[in-house]
Amino acid sequence: MNMQQKMHGNNHYEIGLDHGNVHVFANAEVFQSFEAKVYEMADNNLRIPRNVYMSYTPDAHVGVGTCIGTTAVWSMKDGIVSPSIVGVDIGCGMRVHTTPLHKRDIQDKAVRRALIAAIESYVPTNERTNSHFADIDIMEVVKQGLRGLPSKYVPDNQWITHVEESTFQYDHTYLEHLPPKIRKNARGQLGTLGSGNHFIELQYLEINEASAELAAKWGLFDGQVVIMIHSGSRAWGAMLGREYNKVMKEAMYHWGVENPDPNLIYAPITSKEGKTYLNLMYSALNFAVSNRHMIAFGVRQAFKDVFGPQIETPVLYDLMHNYALKEFHRNQPMLVHRKGATRALPPNHFLNTPVYKETGHPALIPGSMGTSSYIMVGKEEGLKNFYSICHGAGRVRSRRATKEAVTIDQFAQSLRIGTEEEILVNHRSLETILDECPQAYKDVDQIIDSVVGASLADVVARCIPMAAIKGK
Repeated sequence: MNMQQKMHGNNHYEIGLDHGNVHVFANAEVFQSFEAKVYEMADNNLRIPRNVYMSYTPDAHVGVGTCIGTTAVWSMKDGIVSPSIVGVDIGCGMRVHTTPLHKRDIQDKAVRRALIAAIESYVPTNERTNSHFADIDIMEVVKQGLRGLPSKYVPDNQWITHVEESTFQYDHTYLEHLPPKIRKNARGQLGTLGSGNHFIELQYLEINEASAELAAKWGLFDGQVVIMIHSGSRAWGAMLGREYNKVMKEAMYHWGVENPDPNLIYAPITSKEGKTYLNLMYSALNFAVSNRHMIAFGVRQAFKDVFGPQIETPVLYDLMHNYALKEFHRNQPMLVHRKGATRALPPNHFLNTPVYKETGHPALIPGSMGTSSYIMVGKEEGLKNFYSICHGAGRVRSRRATKEAVTIDQFAQSLRIGTEEEILVNHRSLETILDECPQAYKDVDQIIDSVVGASLADVVARCIPMAAIKGK
């Protein structure tokens, strides 16, 4: 495969491949770490007709069909939609809630252990345990998103307004295409964490001095305890994704459409298969934002149990990093796929949710387990990448390779076990979550440096973990 490299300013490379160009946003160290397979997958993706733009964020790494860390854009008029470039965990994303607490209020390990236990009593972390919110009609949720939840689960209007989208609109008649098993398997999962890289973390903030004024507008302060949640659409999105991979793959066969990667599936937006997938994908986005909402509702109850009924945990923001969304760019509607990529809109951008119109919204970037996460804000220059930034640290080792390469002692050192700064976890044995250790991921600080250096976004606050709750 031929490769030609061009620079467009700091941390912005354009790589010419056989079937088109992919833009890469990374500092020199991260750029050099990309493996050849990443570019091979990009070239396969660029074989898809009428692509307008494709890029990798610095956390990009090999995925199924498409790399995680991809932004890929087509025109809504004659473009393509791809379940492979959305990913299986449709609507997976991040949510942060603030608290009035300071780091010192939960420094005592006994307090943090009490919080972990309380959170686990409201948020099931065992894959075989059903949600505590059995009275919620999931069909109302997949149709109306947050507005389909009973009012008793919405503490105040901020829980509706401080999100990327509270309801994704679509044609509900497409729900008739869903196999009954999807509804059956998703029932009981709303408000559950899931496994893998999903988590709830208790963190404290270090405000970036250059962003102190903005942080104050958002209600953030040095030492503040915040709650970060990472989860997605659970069985609803996973089963829907697998089902329509099969449907589209069969359609591609009948159309005579081939790609060197059999896992790369796509269809025209205007086709029956494309329309069906897009509408059902929005149902999964509604499930995902509602799932994070209900996890956060459970965490709020846990904080009330430990600190008293007067404490509140306001929403800072909720956003997704696995989806395809109609957006207006270059004066026309486009379908922007983000697979492991976060939208980071600048101040005064018309797509901002109203409460963040003036400042730009918080862009929530998790680190790996035991490392810092970040709260960022988009910049005008982000237009060059369709306002996409990283979604996390990005894996460098598979789960199996991590277990073979990293020892329990090394993992324990990463969590600073036995020190005053120990990051408490809800697992009795670190061996069960070894594949999520920091050594499995890229250096998140290098990822953030890449984004800042490319002028895509700025850091508002660094989030330092104090306790982590993982699925079992």
